[in-house]
Amino acid sequence: MTPVDRETGSLLLALAKVGTFRLGGTLIGTNAFRLMEGDLGVILPLGGVANAGDVDIAQFERLSLAVQDQVEPSLAKTFSALKFEPVQSLDPDSVWRWKQGTTGTLVEFLTPSFEESEGIRSLPALGVNARALHYLSYLISDPIYSVALYREGVLVKIPRPEKFAIHKLIVADRRRDGPDVDKSQKDREQARFIIETMSEDRPYDLWEAYKDALSRGPKWRDRIGRSLERIPAIRNLLESCREA
Repeated sequence: MTPVDRETGSLLLALAKVGTFRLGGTLIGTNAFRLMEGDLGVILPLGGVANAGDVDIAQFERLSLAVQDQVEPSLAKTFSALKFEPVQSLDPDSVWRWKQGTTGTLVEFLTPSFEESEGIRSLPALGVNARALHYLSYLISDPIYSVALYREGVLVKIPRPEKFAIHKLIVADRRRDGPDVDKSQKDREQARFIIETMSEDRPYDLWEAYKDALSRGPKWRDRIGRSLERIPAIRNLLESCREA
């Protein structure tokens, strides 16, 4: 498995030590994709598809309220020790991102939105605010454990690869007309890699994740469908998993 770089490793270690992943935090994004090698049993391709950027942590707001526990010491103190500064928003009480001045590494906290709007929510267990996003509940439900290879190893939670792939198809469509259009291509490539890999030895898991997402309503089906129109071979692979 590929070790993580020193900056990412030290950050994940610090987050793990204070209890971020124990209290339901889940690592998502490309850094999670890079840690799927062990579960998938493959070596990730080199290049842009696996180039890590921001460190994204997601947690359910309701879980954060229910656990009646919190990180210790606070994440604010942890970030300060690692030379991270809060990225100020229009509302000074709604900080949900921190940036490291020396490396430019950005840490973002996210949570699923179950309402019409996507705003800022509080995560008491982690002692931070988070940006609420639609479709995120699908991604982070039923996560798995993985180990980031840094020092003695860092145990973290990441999404299931099959859900990660389908969610990337949704995210790619959300980004297609915005400022993150370049990330949309990366989303589809990550989805392609996982789907091609899992269709060979775990087609049932892949089909169940695909079927689950399609059953969640027309908006879900439309977003997935528009992404698959750009990669029709992957649509055929997903459909072939039905018969596996």
